[in-house]
Amino acid sequence: MCNSIADYGIIRQAVLAGALKYDSLDPRAFTGNPHRSVDARPYGGGPGMVMKPVPLAACIDAAKRSNPGPVVYLSPQGELLNQSMVEELSTVPGLILLAGRYEGIDERIVESRVEREISIGDYVLAGGELAAMAIVEAIARLLPGVLGNQLSAKQDSFSNGLLDCPHFTRPERFEGLTVPPVLLSGDHEKIRQWRLTRALARTGERRPELFANINLDDFRLNDEQIELLKAYQLEQEDD
Repeated sequence: MCNSIADYGIIRQAVLAGALKYDSLDPRAFTGNPHRSVDARPYGGGPGMVMKPVPLAACIDAAKRSNPGPVVYLSPQGELLNQSMVEELSTVPGLILLAGRYEGIDERIVESRVEREISIGDYVLAGGELAAMAIVEAIARLLPGVLGNQLSAKQDSFSNGLLDCPHFTRPERFEGLTVPPVLLSGDHEKIRQWRLTRALARTGERRPELFANINLDDFRLNDEQIELLKAYQLEQEDD
């Protein structure tokens, strides 16, 4: 499952460009028993199975020999992933992403090997593999030379604290709906202002809590746009 993502899309582009080195290790290869068992019943009883510490420790230690990065456990108990965290992770020399299964992993691995826990959301998956792959793709698209236009990453939702603005492409008319005239005007400054204003409006309507994390120094806002942002904040306070 984890190896397959290196064959497609952005992660494949990152690997081919030499911007990303990606590999996976299977804990079953470190069991030392013919059944290659990596889980057992939990002490104290209860449903489900827990991943055993011995094969996990050996697997992590093997990864450490070629990867200097921190061990990150994909866990519901971890910090909630956001774009700021992705940007931070994209600057470290490497990462070892530990994907749990079943009821989780033996806590002694968390205490002895794990340096950070990250969650991709408050819901339950069968394992941490999909969460690990989400982190890999989020990081890969920030690496230099991966995207065809590096501005794409800078203008995405959450990259500047706001949701992204609406986007349009050809044809100009679709099922009676038309492209906003300003986007056809060729006036780059008016287009920039329109996009920023719509991003502010969309954030206010859909994710107003994001305004609390915005640093106005990061934006080239004119007086009108600042007043728009303040108006949205006041509306949310009134609600």
